[in-house]
Amino acid sequence: MGIKRKIKNTVMRGVGTVVNAVTDSVSQTKAGAGSGETSSEKMSALCRKAGAEGIVLLKNQNNVLPLSKDRVVSVFGRVQKNWFYVGYGSGGDVNAPYKVSLLDGLRANENITVNEELAKIYEDWCEKNPPDDGFWGNWPMSYEEMPISRKTVMDAAKKSDTAIVAIGRAAGEDRENTLTEGSYYLTKEERVLLSKVCSSFRKTVVLLDCGSIMDMAWVNEFDVSAVLYVWQSGMESGNCVADVLSGNVSPCGKLADTIAEKYAYYPSARFFGGREFNEYTEDIYVGYRYFETFRKDKVLFPFGFGLSYTRFEGKVTRVTRSENNEINLWADIRNIGERSGKYVAELYLSAPQGKLGKAERVLVTYEKTETLAPGESEKIRLTFNLSDFASYDDGGATGNKSAYVLEKGEYVLYFGSDVRSATECKRFTLERTIVTKQLSQICAPDPKTPFDRLKAVTDEKGKLKGVLERAPVMSENLRERILENLPETIEQKGDLGYKLSDVKDGKVSMEDFVSQLSFDELEAITRGGYIMNNPLGAKGNAGVMAGVLPSLREKGVPPVTTTDGPSGIRLAANCSLLPNGAALACSFNKKLVRELYSEFSKEMLERGSDIILAPGMNIHRNPLCGRNFEYFSEDPFLSGMTAAAVVLGVQESGLSACPKHFACNNQEVNRTKNDSRVSERALREIYLKGFEFCVKAANPHNIMTSYNKINGVWSHYNYDLVTTVLRGEWGYEGNVMTDWWMQKDESHEFPGIIDQGYRVRAGVDVLMPGGARVGKKKPDGTAKKSVKNGLTIGEFQQCAMHVLKMAMENKLGRYDFENEKAEVSE
Repeated sequence: MGIKRKIKNTVMRGVGTVVNAVTDSVSQTKAGAGSGETSSEKMSALCRKAGAEGIVLLKNQNNVLPLSKDRVVSVFGRVQKNWFYVGYGSGGDVNAPYKVSLLDGLRANENITVNEELAKIYEDWCEKNPPDDGFWGNWPMSYEEMPISRKTVMDAAKKSDTAIVAIGRAAGEDRENTLTEGSYYLTKEERVLLSKVCSSFRKTVVLLDCGSIMDMAWVNEFDVSAVLYVWQSGMESGNCVADVLSGNVSPCGKLADTIAEKYAYYPSARFFGGREFNEYTEDIYVGYRYFETFRKDKVLFPFGFGLSYTRFEGKVTRVTRSENNEINLWADIRNIGERSGKYVAELYLSAPQGKLGKAERVLVTYEKTETLAPGESEKIRLTFNLSDFASYDDGGATGNKSAYVLEKGEYVLYFGSDVRSATECKRFTLERTIVTKQLSQICAPDPKTPFDRLKAVTDEKGKLKGVLERAPVMSENLRERILENLPETIEQKGDLGYKLSDVKDGKVSMEDFVSQLSFDELEAITRGGYIMNNPLGAKGNAGVMAGVLPSLREKGVPPVTTTDGPSGIRLAANCSLLPNGAALACSFNKKLVRELYSEFSKEMLERGSDIILAPGMNIHRNPLCGRNFEYFSEDPFLSGMTAAAVVLGVQESGLSACPKHFACNNQEVNRTKNDSRVSERALREIYLKGFEFCVKAANPHNIMTSYNKINGVWSHYNYDLVTTVLRGEWGYEGNVMTDWWMQKDESHEFPGIIDQGYRVRAGVDVLMPGGARVGKKKPDGTAKKSVKNGLTIGEFQQCAMHVLKMAMENKLGRYDFENEKAEVSE
């Protein structure tokens, strides 16, 4: 096991601080102290393993890595001591029981020998110059680097021929990375450091302690021997990195994002960061879908890329296609190198351009082998259904408007270890266009705010080029759709003595139970208990829902506690700090991620968390998004499968995950007001698709909407997003909650239905944490006003049944009604 030292925990920051200032809840100073709990040995081991498997080796010239004990290594860069373990904000603000820095991890590894004289210089300077972690939304992008003389560098070079330069970048909620030195670009001090080290050492290894992609053009400028993206792997960070550097673990991480030559080449570069809105002009051509289709020459490192200390040979032995277009591929993977390692098999699909235009290649499935010794092989099977990767015709170009279609023509499969090097393994032809799903238009752009989108077409020479076309706008009548699908109202009968446990035991139906509830109780069930750090839950919680009134608890409805995630449980107690989402996605290891979060769920049970507000799974549309560290990838399939692994792991213990932010929360600037203007096709194929994969594969019990608007409608008021798609098309039966607090608005289709009523009509079941940020903690009156203006009691009852079903499955049986002492503000 690695080093486990008690450290002084940081104070909980951010939204919680603001809330506690006005709610008389536990002070943040006290909450941040931690309560002494530690992580299980299994949790520590899984964090270490997952973090190591997410590390991506981008360059290893002349096999400078792995290191060996007989080679002294000199470590440069202050983050060797002041490591960035996770991003800032609610997703990473965890009171970890310990944290292993890079220097700690290197020293603890028996196969690595550190230049202690140089390490002492950095330790002394860091102690005298502690970093400033800033405050909510104003966190540092990086830390000031220690000035170092050429003499110090040359003295170090006399003691070792190998140098490690550690470069750190912070990420954070409620702010973006910026196109400045110290954020996306290297600082002058970092460039000087690299220049001095590279000119003095024969071998230079660069470690990137980052939450998201930064500029990498310097790789071709400086004579560096090896480069690794080590991401931010939480409390076991230093051990993870040391395991890979020493060769205890052969690097097996793969890039979950494309690294372009420069920022301007990313397709969203000119359409990101707007305060009022962003037009998603790149459409479906996000990340590698754009580069592999239009700009292959502008890529430094392609999607799916990552080196190993060994070599593999992958041979496809058989490919079959069934009548319903299920594809099965069998392959033999053999380690033909001299070290043990793991291989990631990636399968890509190229579809005919047809009338819609397509990305040149799309990831359709992947699988990671077990550790293979030299000469050892493993047989793998890859399976997917072609219909899951059909194209959506939002304008009727194929004659099938509002339908997923497989256009006629030739389809080609590519097998390999990254999107660029994968080679053809099978091709087949569809003789006719197949409609896989006929749906209805949803969330299309507003006719008042039209915009153009990118489309691939084939020119007269048979080459692909990009052209702009107008994105189809909304034409269907949402008002009629809503009225046609209103739920029936259950007769309100007053208290019949039923308990929620009676529903669970099959004695009465959920409808019978709900018939007892008064309007005040229905209103309460469709909001949280008003405050963060609610006394009905564990100290430091994000809020509670369901049994927030004494009368509800008397009916056997338990309060359900939410806690922030995804890199751990944000509570007053000490909780494990996990590798961030970017690192987990780069592991390409669904099995390991599920195992990690299965163990994590045991910690949730011990700490009193019923719902972890995770995974975060918004698409990496642009490398500057401040919360990319929480999210997984530019690819919806990789995002969806990694998220599904998280959900399945968490829910093994009867608890709940809560995928977020549904949907298009792709930037932090003005996130509560910003409008994501996106075509229906891109919305369905890119920004909703990952959620669809997750919902269908893992059935999360909760989902959280996003802050932003989608084509003019806030997600927490978006009927088509939540009711038409999530529930109607995907069959979701769980609970839907808002992100914390929401914007006031009036229904576009039903004037007079406002705020809480508007939300309920959309099918968003719960407002969290339950009321305004400041002011009295009582109903705001908009629910009753909306009922007077046409909202039905049946709509409240439907939301209540979703909440109650979730509470019954996730908390009932674990809450002690008999000994309840806590009270909640009503």
